[in-house]
Amino acid sequence: MTTLIDVDLEDLRVAEGGHLLVKRALGRPYCSGANVRGRAADLDVELRAYCRSQGYAYEERADGSRVVRRAAHSGRYRGAYRTSPGDVVERPMARWGLAARGATIEAGSPEFDFPIAEKDAVWADVSRQIYAQAAADQWDPATRIPWTAPFALDEDVESAVVQVMTYLVENETAALLVPARFLSRIHPHFREVLQVLTIQMADEARHVEVFTRRALLRRDRLGLSTASGQASLKTLIDEPDFALASFLLSVLGEGTFLSLLSFLREHAPDPVTRAVAELAGVDEARHVAFGMAHLERHLGRDPALRAGLASAVRRRHDALAETAGLNDEVFDALILLAAGGFEPERVRAGFDAVVALGQEMHAGRRMRLLRLGFDRAEAEELSSLHTKNFM
Repeated sequence: MTTLIDVDLEDLRVAEGGHLLVKRALGRPYCSGANVRGRAADLDVELRAYCRSQGYAYEERADGSRVVRRAAHSGRYRGAYRTSPGDVVERPMARWGLAARGATIEAGSPEFDFPIAEKDAVWADVSRQIYAQAAADQWDPATRIPWTAPFALDEDVESAVVQVMTYLVENETAALLVPARFLSRIHPHFREVLQVLTIQMADEARHVEVFTRRALLRRDRLGLSTASGQASLKTLIDEPDFALASFLLSVLGEGTFLSLLSFLREHAPDPVTRAVAELAGVDEARHVAFGMAHLERHLGRDPALRAGLASAVRRRHDALAETAGLNDEVFDALILLAAGGFEPERVRAGFDAVVALGQEMHAGRRMRLLRLGFDRAEAEELSSLHTKNFM
């Protein structure tokens, strides 16, 4: 049942805030209209103008009363789009722009150019859960890394740590820049994806910080960055397609890095190196999980994408065919970290450990490719074509 609600403005003008009392009355679910009274000068003029601006129906009765009614789909609500907070649509409209999902969007809102505006292109059903987990897992380098823990390393071992940290810094910088490139192109309707990518960038920025800080903990300069390593990472930075970039970076590159960080945690010669490898590995596992979830969903709706992913791997391999692959200094540093010394038997054991690391990386990539629906032969081939630079 609806009814007219009396609104007495007394001497309050509509332009002084009186409109709030009218608006409040009209917002009542049982209100059929507001019967407005008042003593302010120009009440009729101001009330009419307010009703025109809002699309309200205005009626001045013979007895001098004024009735204001909300007209269906009128004024700023005429042609408005109503969205649901929990409903992620397949393709949000350009005019939804920056509006919060669930807002009523006024007609005439400007159109925004968000080139990535299809749900299948970015969405993962676990986006909310991954973001919540990532937000809960954020860690402070100042308190979680034992920077002042006492330890003594052979100069060559310390040099090996510095070289590996230098290598990690440039790879994590690439892992920061890839999502940054796409962030402003994704429609804000997919806000959970934006949140996941943003927190991934925060993770990578933190990794760059702690790897740099460890490298400089006992030295005043970093190690070597090679042309081939930079060339490998440039192919990631240059990839223009979100799905392909996510595949190359998160599934193959960061997936491979999970094995590397686990290796460094196991063979770390000091507590600081062990801590930075362990904490970064937890973050990277989330990045891989999101990339896999996104691509599994995408491939479930568009199996033809699988051929595009395979072509991206082969194209990247061909582009890097003339490069040297993994930095020799990094390879040697990994051997030394695993060996822990220069005795021949220990060096042999370190070398075998790095060979085993490569095999573990290959097995992990192959497993993820199988999960994405590639057959065994193609999974084997594509994993073997992955850059020798790991990322």
